[in-house]
Amino acid sequence: MTALAERPAAPKPPAHDRPKWTQKLTPVVSVYLALVVLLIVGSVLVAVDGGMLLDQGGILNILTRSTTLGLVAIGQTLVILTGKLDLSVAYLIGLCSLIAAETMAGDPGNIVVAVALTLAVAAVVGLVNGLVITRLKVNAFIATLGTALIIRGYLENGYEGPAGEVPRAFQHLGYDRIGPIPISTLLMLALAGLAWWYLGRTRGGYHIYAVGGDEDVARLSGVRTNRTIVKAHVLCSVAAGLAGIFLASRLGSGAPYVGTDAGYDLESIAAVVLGGTLLAGGRGGVAGTIGGVLILATLDTIFDDLGVTPFFKDVVRGVVLIVAVALYARRQVSRRGK
Repeated sequence: MTALAERPAAPKPPAHDRPKWTQKLTPVVSVYLALVVLLIVGSVLVAVDGGMLLDQGGILNILTRSTTLGLVAIGQTLVILTGKLDLSVAYLIGLCSLIAAETMAGDPGNIVVAVALTLAVAAVVGLVNGLVITRLKVNAFIATLGTALIIRGYLENGYEGPAGEVPRAFQHLGYDRIGPIPISTLLMLALAGLAWWYLGRTRGGYHIYAVGGDEDVARLSGVRTNRTIVKAHVLCSVAAGLAGIFLASRLGSGAPYVGTDAGYDLESIAAVVLGGTLLAGGRGGVAGTIGGVLILATLDTIFDDLGVTPFFKDVVRGVVLIVAVALYARRQVSRRGK
């Protein structure tokens, strides 16, 4: 007893290993701080080159670029939060743009039918993806890649170029704006707000996080994991369908490769990861994704203003993505250690 009484007490670990201000640097805060730094540095570089980044034209360019990618990335966020991903969105965007434009056929009276049909087809594609993953137990990467190849085969066999015609009344969606802000961007932000509410305020949103955190534990807890995964894929495909409709309004017709030429499959995944959502699922959200979208759109605008080659663009975007993921991973390891 005496020996035990005289044994010195173990030193207490420090309450905080990091300064308080660094503890508030969540992935969401970090991505928006990075966006502010990028805007400042980009403005200086463009000014040195004799231009202006944040004039009305520059802001409009950034927001327009953000709209399509933002729509796709919002849906991709839902899928990645479940621990899956969707590689079919790029070809689905092209398919949906064609369905919308060909159904409208230049007639304003067909707009409602065209939009409804396009979103219905997109939802069916998402349903197929989800059922193949959950019922046939196919890896999400392979399942959605297979869907992408099926859509690609249809597009290559059926189309040689743009098709259909979007009525002028519907093109206002792609070009009208309130001040410097396009109406389409406001609609994209409204969708982001709806997705944020769904993830944070509804049972379905909680189930998405639960499935992504640990699918087996979620199943044992009573969560219908298969239904949750299917629902996430359906919503992701519907978001891609909205992106296709928007691009049809911008182009005035449908374009079979409008999604793949811009690489919206990998770009959307990059935006989601850049926004702090874990590829393994279970942690992240739409707020960070929108920040990642704005960073990528701003980078593209800066590169265009500076006349940077496409090769260097991809190199810089790749470096930015790797650094961001490495920082997030290091932070996670540090928190687990504590």
